[in-house]
Amino acid sequence: MTWLAGYRHPRHHGGGLLADALQEAFAEPAPLWEGVCRIGDPLVVLPALFHALGAGRLAADLGAAMHERMPVWAQVAK
Repeated sequence: MTWLAGYRHPRHHGGGLLADALQEAFAEPAPLWEGVCRIGDPLVVLPALFHALGAGRLAADLGAAMHERMPVWAQVAK
C-alpha cells in the first residue's frame, strides 16, 4: 500500500501516550475501528495507527482490502 508510506513521517506519530495506547488497544488482535474508538477521536488516532502500521509497530493483512473490521495487532518486540 503505497499511500501508507506517507504516514511514516514523524508528524503522524502522535506522541508517546498515543503510541502506548495503540500498543495496549491492539495487544491482542482487534478490529481496527473498535480499537481506534477505544482510544479516542478517530481523526487523531487513525493517522497514528497508520504511522504504527507503516513503522511495523502494528500489523495487519495489508494485502487485503482495508476496512473498519480488519484485525490489527501489535508486533512483538524483538
